[in-house]
Amino acid sequence: ALAPMTHDLKIEQAPKLTAAELVHYEERGFVLRQDVFDSRECAVFRSAAQRVESKMLALADGAEHSMRYTDYRLDGNRFVDVEHVTVQFEHGANVRQLRVVEPVNDVEPVFDHLIDDARLCEPMKQLVPSDRLGLWTAKLNFKHSRVGSGFGWHQDAPYWIHDSDHVDRLPNVMVMFDDAARSNGCFRVIDGSHKAGCLPGCSDGRQLAGFYTHPDAFDEDAQVLIECPAGSVVFFDPHIVHGSGVNASGLPRRAMIITYQPSGFATLKSGTIRNIGE
Repeated sequence: ALAPMTHDLKIEQAPKLTAAELVHYEERGFVLRQDVFDSRECAVFRSAAQRVESKMLALADGAEHSMRYTDYRLDGNRFVDVEHVTVQFEHGANVRQLRVVEPVNDVEPVFDHLIDDARLCEPMKQLVPSDRLGLWTAKLNFKHSRVGSGFGWHQDAPYWIHDSDHVDRLPNVMVMFDDAARSNGCFRVIDGSHKAGCLPGCSDGRQLAGFYTHPDAFDEDAQVLIECPAGSVVFFDPHIVHGSGVNASGLPRRAMIITYQPSGFATLKSGTIRNIGE
């Protein structure tokens, strides 16, 4: 089974976004909060990420033969679906490190617990907006030192629009487990690009080309690098153009991205309903 382990994570009450933060989000498509999670909590997250990688590497090798398992390549990069959980391997031949696991909350209880944390949910109630929230998806980005590949410029909404009738109500929050800087491939956004709605994708022959935003559709000079310490969170709009650089440093940049929606709707990958706080 894709669980269980104990967790060691507190849930605290948290203030809602201020009027100034809401204006920043509306006008620029993102808002950053620092020092949301403390060093002890970040250490718990990092340990949980290590457990996830060890577990999913074993499952991707076919260690559990009773589980539904698909091993495939897209644009030359390895993906493995174990039941409804997708494992992306880092780019390159025979790489034994993971890039992404989604939905990670179904693999590791620490991360399932994090989804209910008021420091994330209270602001999200304003952004969805809804007094009752559900989960859309949650993924863990590993961004290993030296080998962590970048994510090209893209929007989430064009990818999700085939599975959701309310993509405008699927805001994201990224929780930083490590310090994030240009050198280790920090998250970056195109300031204000969310206002344009769904933008055209690329058509250059890659299998996943359509999910990358066409470079003529936005101004790359408007990019903002989200450089911040571990424990920071950034809320961002589902329509904002975003990506990340390669990790050329000796330091990892692990982070979890959680996407919320109104309660009562099915999650992206499993099709089950995961309401918040229930």
